[in-house]
Amino acid sequence: MIGSRIKYRHLQTFVEVARQRSVVKAADSLHISQPAVTKTIRELEDVLKVELFERDGRGIRITKPGEVFLRHATASLTALRQGIDSVSQEQLESVPPVRIGALPTVSTRIMPRAMELFLAEGTRSRIKIVTGENAVLLEQLRTGDLDLVVGRLAPPEKMTGFSFEHLYSEQVLFIVRADHPLLTERGPIFASLGDYPVLMPTRGSIIRPVVEQFLIANGSGPLTTQVETVSDSFGRAFVRSSDAIWIISSGVVAGDIEDGVLAPLPIDTTETRGPVGLTLRTDATPSLPMSILMQNIRQAAAEIS
Repeated sequence: MIGSRIKYRHLQTFVEVARQRSVVKAADSLHISQPAVTKTIRELEDVLKVELFERDGRGIRITKPGEVFLRHATASLTALRQGIDSVSQEQLESVPPVRIGALPTVSTRIMPRAMELFLAEGTRSRIKIVTGENAVLLEQLRTGDLDLVVGRLAPPEKMTGFSFEHLYSEQVLFIVRADHPLLTERGPIFASLGDYPVLMPTRGSIIRPVVEQFLIANGSGPLTTQVETVSDSFGRAFVRSSDAIWIISSGVVAGDIEDGVLAPLPIDTTETRGPVGLTLRTDATPSLPMSILMQNIRQAAAEIS
């Protein structure tokens, strides 16, 4: 049968020669030699018992039978590619998705490196990364909308039904622009905090109680102008363009400090250190892609520790 003698390479080569109107250009496009293109076209012509191309000066042009066959060859290749894509999509959808909740500090410092490692594994998993307040992420983890939360350890009353794996510890910093007046302040810094706008973590954030306790313990006066935010992009832009003080986890601004754009006030915040790690539901068994990503997160965390 004629159909069984025509191969994919015959159709692919024929369509490319017809498109390029040149054996030389078709060979370059297909990354094969010119003799290989010529041989393949001749094989196809032998099977079909017709000439598909004829010389036209220094080039070639497609014949009438070639034009008829081109319509069907093009349709066949298109149908084949669509079939391959459909199978690939079905395989992709059968791979368990990876749904991660990450606090801003983790999204900035850990997840980019972890995702780089994960994508190199080639699992082809669909990936979803959500950043937000800890309480919101834990609720999504509890309801099954997320499979893993990466961030600070929640209070004991919030950890019912969850397990936690410690990765590293992180403290809160008081961040200002590199030429802020308080960086050269000789008097007590806590007494001067109320003279400037202060960006505070929101009341639902995991570090808000830690910050409030720290301020009280160090005798800070009333903070006249407070702006509550968990947006690292807003915080970074506002602090760089004003005299505001940003109270934020160190991981969020580590790169800005290294670049010399932002600077921490000379305040010992060691007592604000808290564990950062992986929070999972105790009744959940991680899929293979999730297990791979968790290992990637561990590696990324080890690199910065």
